[in-house]
Amino acid sequence: MSGVMTTATKVEEIGRATARDRTLIIARRNGTASMADDHDKVAALLDAVAVLANLGDGYALIGGVAVGIHSGVPRATLDTDFVVPSVSDRKRLFDAMTRAGFHCVGEFQHSINFRHSNSEPVQLAFDPAFDAMIERAETIEIRAQKVALVCKEDLIAMKRRAAADPQRRKSKALRDQADIELLLGDTPDPDEGW
Repeated sequence: MSGVMTTATKVEEIGRATARDRTLIIARRNGTASMADDHDKVAALLDAVAVLANLGDGYALIGGVAVGIHSGVPRATLDTDFVVPSVSDRKRLFDAMTRAGFHCVGEFQHSINFRHSNSEPVQLAFDPAFDAMIERAETIEIRAQKVALVCKEDLIAMKRRAAADPQRRKSKALRDQADIELLLGDTPDPDEGW
């Protein structure tokens, strides 16, 4: 393997880490799952980007996928998260996503949650505090498709805010703190072990 991973390869690695964790969680709950379950994170991400870019309102990739891309460390994340402008027309977004084959699984004050046709979860978040971050997003390419990615400094700010939220589940707040450390450069050496 060469020393440089493409962004698509990073997202594929994040997808494999997620599949591993999903399989372990289901097995622990006495369910059955296979690493071969068809949750294609790259396909879901690119299909969502196609919808969001076509709408032209702006968006940015955030969350665990963005952490993995910025840090270079693939880590499991159950969904693919995007922030969209807080003033977005939710019905227009909902309709565009469902026309593209996404199935809505929940609407909340600050998000709409979908499942891609391959069952991969995708979340669209709305928060006025993140609107300026969309404007500062950088453009990357994944499989020749342009993707708006929240800049690292803004991602750290998002994670700090989430980790400090007293209402946040403790395990999620700890994950946010670990993400901050990854983004600040505390990345594991593959030979260091646990």
